[in-house]
Amino acid sequence: MRRRRTGVVLSLTGLLVPLTAVLGSGTAQAASCTLSTGPHQKQVEQFLGRPVDGRQSPADCRAIRAFQAKHGITPTIGYAGPLTWRTMNTMLAQRAAGQNPNKAGTCPTNKGRIACVDLTRQLSWIQDGARLKYGPVPVRTGKDGTETRTGAKKIYWRNIDHWSTIYHVSMPYSQFFDGGQAFHSTTKSMYNPPGSGGCVNMRPADAKAYWNLLKNGDDVYVYGRKPGT
Repeated sequence: MRRRRTGVVLSLTGLLVPLTAVLGSGTAQAASCTLSTGPHQKQVEQFLGRPVDGRQSPADCRAIRAFQAKHGITPTIGYAGPLTWRTMNTMLAQRAAGQNPNKAGTCPTNKGRIACVDLTRQLSWIQDGARLKYGPVPVRTGKDGTETRTGAKKIYWRNIDHWSTIYHVSMPYSQFFDGGQAFHSTTKSMYNPPGSGGCVNMRPADAKAYWNLLKNGDDVYVYGRKPGT
């Protein structure tokens, strides 16, 4: 009886080894990259400069996964889903703004120096009257439930080396303009979902430039609606 059990185990082992050898690479790929075609496949392919055929390929998946990994989009499996496309669409809107982000005239330019924040395009810039002073630059604003509040504001407090006692994180170059909401530097991607706790996150160089260009009492105008909120 003992011999027969051993024989069965050996036989099963003999079957399992070649199956693992055959399926191993596919299983590893499935764990890290999907071959499923997403609802925004063609748009994502076009954005990434891939052949636009609307069908997921291993190369498509690798390109999508690299984009997702760069910007902290999860799950990072190369699926052309709504969040990935929404991020890319925001980038396209930012590119279209060019050097005339206030073409529609939504941000008031009759107040002297003003920092404008467009939540819809996730863009910010500084104007001196009608003249563009800095930007536009990408920003990361409040997520659903902690949205960056819209309207006319003023910078009321600045702290170059602020520490958040709420989120327990460093907030370099903080310039507060509305009840705890501020411009400040972050090391995260500007496209990292779902967004901030309400502040306007900026790349370090942009946050430093805003620090040097703005002062207490300067105007801030926030408008629009962040995609996904």
